[in-house]
Order: sequence, then structure tokens, then C-alpha cells
Amino acid sequence: MGPQRERPVSRRPPARRRPARRRSRKTSGGEQLVLVGGGLVIAWALLMGLLSFLASHLWVLVVLVLLVGGAVTAWLVTRQRAAQWERVKSQGLRYALTQLDALHHRQFEHAVRDLMRRDGCADAVRVGGAGDNGADVKATDPYGRRWVIQCKHRQAGLAGSPVGTPDLHVLNGTGRPVHKGDVVVLVTNGRFSKPAVEFARSQRLHLVDRAVLGEWASGSRPLWELLREVPPPRRPTSLS
Repeated sequence: MGPQRERPVSRRPPARRRPARRRSRKTSGGEQLVLVGGGLVIAWALLMGLLSFLASHLWVLVVLVLLVGGAVTAWLVTRQRAAQWERVKSQGLRYALTQLDALHHRQFEHAVRDLMRRDGCADAVRVGGAGDNGADVKATDPYGRRWVIQCKHRQAGLAGSPVGTPDLHVLNGTGRPVHKGDVVVLVTNGRFSKPAVEFARSQRLHLVDRAVLGEWASGSRPLWELLREVPPPRRPTSLS
């Protein structure tokens, strides 16, 4: 046998070194620190400049505080009233017009009182009867406005006789001077005569006819959202 040949020894290539990448990572990390540090310095400089400006212009700070405080207060009040109305709607008091037509006139007054309570007027009371001086229901709404309401029930509903100016004359003479009402209203399940509508408009009286009553009683919205030109809110006061 001939001499055996030696097999060549295979050698793996040496592992590549990556010092450059490590250096680049260190370099990029350092750049990030520089950028963050620079941003903090700029932010600090802006903050100190703003504080210096406000210190020399205190009226600007006062205006900003008032604006922010007013916006926060308005947001909180709006949220509170919305939550209150959601609770009111959840109570589920509803009337159909046919139900209201079938009521006795005293029951109709109680129904109007209950609708005001449903809308958040916790102190709503029925005061109708002899010597009521033109008011059947009185209430204070969540906005502090005092409501004086006279009720005129028609058994025939829309087919009944229209409510005329004599009833409005009585309400107009007592609603504000006697009962101190902010919102003076006449509610009927029927209709109003044309002279009554014109008189109410001239005297800032609010009329709730069958159409408005139907929408209100169905629970869609509180009464003050269905009437036009309702006085602005004021501080809550006890009902006189």
C-alpha cells in the first residue's frame, strides 16, 4: 500500500470584529442625550421667560386664571345638569294627550305639577283653587327661575273653545307682581285665540298649547327648552 495522504485541515475564517458598530451605538446614544438635554434647556428657558413675563404682567395671569376657572366651572355645571336631566328622564313619567284630555281639571293641574317635578323642579306645588290669584302651579327650576303656571283644561281638547285674553289678563296681573314669577305660563290641552297669542307676545307671557304640551308630556325635553325667549338662569331661591 502506498503512503497515506494527509487530509487538509479545514480552518474556519476568523470571526469578524464589529468595533465600528459598537462605537456607532455609543455615538447615537450620546447624540440622543445631547438632544434631550438641549430640549430640556430650551423648555426651561421658555418656562422661565413665561414666568418672568407673568410676574411683570400680573393682569395677564389674573385673566388666564379667570378664563380657566370659568371654563372649568361651566363644564362642571353643564355636566351636572346633563346628569340631572338623565336621572329625570329615567323616572319615566309620560302622558299621552288622550290621557290628559280624560283628566278632571284639578287632576290636570296635578299632572302639570308632576311634569315640572319630573324636569327637576323639586319644589313644584299645586296652588290652584279659590283665591289662587291666577296661579295653579308654582315651581323653581334647576336654573333658579321661578315659574308661575295657570292651567286651562278642555275636555274636548283641540275641538274645545280656545283660551282667550280674559284668562291672560288675570295671569298677567298677578304672575309677576303677586307671585314674583320669572317665567309666567298658561298651559292648555286645547288652543289659544289669535288675540290671546298677540297679547301674550306683547306681555312676555309664555303659551303652551296642545302641540307643545304633547311634546313636553312625552318626555322629550324639559319645558324651558321648548319655549322661546325664556329668561336667563339666576341664583336658586326659595319659592314664595
